Amino acid sequence: MWNYAAVRTTHDHFLKPGSSWNNAVIRVLDAENVSIIGEEGSVIDGSDCYDETGEEFYRGPHGISVHYSKNLTFKGYTIQNTGNWAHQTLFSSDMSFSNITILGGHDGIHMSSCDDIKISDCNFYTGDDCIAGFDNNNVYVSGCEINSACSGLRFGGNNILVENCHFFGPAKYFFRGSLSLEDKIAGNPSPTEGKKTMLSIFTYYSDFTLKVRRDPKNIIIRHCKAENVERFLHYDFTGKQVWQKNRPLREITFDGITAKGIDMPLNAYGDQKERVDISIKNSTVAFTGKADCAIRGGNFGVIDIDSVEIRNLDAPLVKVYVEAGEIRVRNLIGVKDIYTVTEEKFEADPI
Repeated sequence: MWNYAAVRTTHDHFLKPGSSWNNAVIRVLDAENVSIIGEEGSVIDGSDCYDETGEEFYRGPHGISVHYSKNLTFKGYTIQNTGNWAHQTLFSSDMSFSNITILGGHDGIHMSSCDDIKISDCNFYTGDDCIAGFDNNNVYVSGCEINSACSGLRFGGNNILVENCHFFGPAKYFFRGSLSLEDKIAGNPSPTEGKKTMLSIFTYYSDFTLKVRRDPKNIIIRHCKAENVERFLHYDFTGKQVWQKNRPLREITFDGITAKGIDMPLNAYGDQKERVDISIKNSTVAFTGKADCAIRGGNFGVIDIDSVEIRNLDAPLVKVYVEAGEIRVRNLIGVKDIYTVTEEKFEADPI
């Protein structure tokens, strides 16, 4: 049975393809050269299937589950109301996802220990994270509509490029965990009314379920638009985030971002020994007026700001907690004070 991460003693539910947690409408196991291509109007519907022994003791089967496979194509269908993730891919490579629409359910595409992935021209309207997973290498995401009640990307890996995407809230669907037990058992659809805040563009992800093969770095998010999202980045390596406890994030870049309706500061709290470098350049960020700084940082190596305009922020650029590295600023508009040092304890909302 699945159990909560804080008390879990084994990851067998996740790692063993034969476990009930890996059930799905369609399964791909130890296969090569597989394509799932939808005709116009085709729909895969998971009926919000309930399983009292599943994840969080209510989630049912995934939509499509993939283990130990390569050269896979997914294209041209709508997948909706899946009991758990719409796409679950593990230990696989050479995968392409294109022209797919994902509605409701949980994570849209969740991949871990996968290499050489392309996700293009997809529409994500999910109640959980849109694109998720960690220990992934060589991932390219482009031209996607990304709408979530959680994070656009809850991700970790090496050599990740996300470009020309639109991140926006409020969410069309909200998280099914907030439903009553009766609604879960009945398989009632994901509500479209309720708390629907989109939490972040990028939330770092790296837990102890799997061994992380390469340093999590060279992550670039560029030429994207964001509207009504709480924050750019949620990275908190204090040990309080259950999904951020394996290898630390080393490097991430935001380039050419146009954002408005941002509520909270970017969180950049790294590991004391393996510090994170953050770069934001050629971007415009309009806050809602609620934030007490643009970036909350600690244990970082370099925060590099180049050609950035900040709007609606009557506060310093960086609020520094504990030890900090170098702050480089060039061509900054809209902020008077570069940083302030605080004795406060770094506290971030769990995401």
